[in-house]
Amino acid sequence: MNTDSKIYVAGNDGMVGTTLIKLLRKNKFNNIIYKSIKELDLRDEVATNLFFTVQKPDCVFLLAARVGGIQANINYPADFIYDNLKIQTNVIHMSYKQNVKKLLFIGSSCIYPRNSIQPMKEEYLLDGKLEPTNESYAIAKIAGIKMCQYYNKQHNTNFISAMPSNVYGYNDNFDLKDSHVLAALIRRFYEAKINKQKEIEIWGTGKARREFLFADDLADALLFLMQKYNDSEIINIGVGKDISIKELAELVKEIIGFKGKIVFDTTKPDGMPRKLLDVSKINNLGWQAKISLKEGIEKTYNWYLENK
Repeated sequence: MNTDSKIYVAGNDGMVGTTLIKLLRKNKFNNIIYKSIKELDLRDEVATNLFFTVQKPDCVFLLAARVGGIQANINYPADFIYDNLKIQTNVIHMSYKQNVKKLLFIGSSCIYPRNSIQPMKEEYLLDGKLEPTNESYAIAKIAGIKMCQYYNKQHNTNFISAMPSNVYGYNDNFDLKDSHVLAALIRRFYEAKINKQKEIEIWGTGKARREFLFADDLADALLFLMQKYNDSEIINIGVGKDISIKELAELVKEIIGFKGKIVFDTTKPDGMPRKLLDVSKINNLGWQAKISLKEGIEKTYNWYLENK
């Protein structure tokens, strides 16, 4: 990929897409194409076919997906598997049909088994049962990985797949019904502070551990991989450190300045016990995350205050 390449960012509306486009432009990649969700529904095979036939991109970042936190995954499993399978199938197949030189498919750390050895290495994929609360999303993402690998094998394409840890940052979804844990905590602690609540209730025991990656770091890694990585095998993207949900809640509470009590609802699910990625593969290629969790949360919170 060079600065003259025609680059299609599928999923430009989202947190990662907006961050990636900003980074691409900063690095003089100015031939970028994209369509809003309203302009192009990637679940629509005919519309996706027409878009690729007309635009003929050189490189594709496949970031488009239906995503959400634990509650959304529990409530809408059929939507999660249907929407993601349709999006992936249409974009990957049309990238092959229109001779796209390189495609990067973004997955998720939830593809790994629920009781996986920690930290999770790339080769642990399909070594055990998935976490039930996000199984439909994980299965869709695994299908996308395998589709890229099979197209490489049969059609000699260059489709790569990257698996990031939990992502957060500017333009995150702060809707309490559908958001991921960090965005939800920022909003809930802010509103609890403003409303002078005495306590805030959080799902689960607080013992589950998660790894958090700032969206700016993820965008940097995606650009790095698009330029440096050409292997069919998946590659993890993360910071190599995790934190318990209880510790995370205490950190967000401190940053926002909430003075009340944190209460954990142990009748609610924790989700996967731990999700820490082994990032030695990407580190050995020369990439490392730069933004600490505390700094990233502060940046995200300031963005939320300005844009809420």
